[in-house]
Amino acid sequence: MSPRHRTAELVAELHAITAELESLYPGRRFTPDGHLVGSLGEVTAADLFNITLRPASTTGHDAVTSDGRRVEIKATYGNGGIGIRATSSDNAALLVVLRLPKSPADDVEIVYNGPFAKVREVLGPVQSNGASQIRLNRLRMLQASVAPADQVPLR
Repeated sequence: MSPRHRTAELVAELHAITAELESLYPGRRFTPDGHLVGSLGEVTAADLFNITLRPASTTGHDAVTSDGRRVEIKATYGNGGIGIRATSSDNAALLVVLRLPKSPADDVEIVYNGPFAKVREVLGPVQSNGASQIRLNRLRMLQASVAPADQVPLR
């Protein structure tokens, strides 16, 4: 069994556990977020793309392409939007945004794979946490105009 498939099975179990916790405590949310989703996004991207992950918590980028371009990776399980620090584009040339599946039967969605600068131009206002929000639908629209040469290459 591949690491990617086993990871998908474990994540499905995790979501089942959080759903049960939410049923035990109505009105309380137990969503996996933060470092967990970020790390899952990074290892998923490493499986999908021809990149090398940097050590955890490397400032400004998460991976490097074979030709040396720095890549920032963002992931979500949601359908709405994600938070991005515009200053990350000072360190990363490329941005990959993934929507991760909750079930092993579903596929990872590559929401955006392209130049970070293109996204930086349309980010919303900076919030109190230092990040700007952008809708996944907006990223999908931007993706339509990204040339293959400007994308992180797939494995």
